[in-house]
Amino acid sequence: MSSTRRRALDAAVTLIGTEGIRALTHGRVDAAAALPPGSTSNHFRTRAALVSGVIEWLATQERADAGLPDIGTADEFIDAVSRMIQLQSGPLAARTRARYALFLEADEDAVRPLREQRLGMEAWVRGILTSLGGDTAARHAAFVMATGDGLLLHRVTVDPDAPIREVIAHAVHAALSG
Repeated sequence: MSSTRRRALDAAVTLIGTEGIRALTHGRVDAAAALPPGSTSNHFRTRAALVSGVIEWLATQERADAGLPDIGTADEFIDAVSRMIQLQSGPLAARTRARYALFLEADEDAVRPLREQRLGMEAWVRGILTSLGGDTAARHAAFVMATGDGLLLHRVTVDPDAPIREVIAHAVHAALSG
């Protein structure tokens, strides 16, 4: 991938995450990325192509950053999920906001890569719960995911300092106890 395209995509994610999806224009991306006018449109001819490119880029970046570790204990799982939420609500908060905005605003076909990314995370959580607590615990994967999602949304919209580990520990222990 060219550095111009990468700069445009990074700038587009930041724009969406800080100013909303309506701020996403070719000209605004060029300006935010310090690119010559027209650079973004050379890579993404239409706004729909730009949105689609941003979604693909987000999914690719999130897969690369996920680093899903092997988990052997409940504490390791709680720590891993807590670190992910800290990262997504801290240094990567603009990217998290961009993902939420795109989920809400983009059409179903366009957000497919983000949905697939989400399904991969759900499978990871379900697999860990299965290994730690069997099928009964695995049935609570949606609960653990929803707890994490709610906490992440709360941290990026209301309280960036909301506690993480205690909340995740409570959800994981509840899932494991059935």
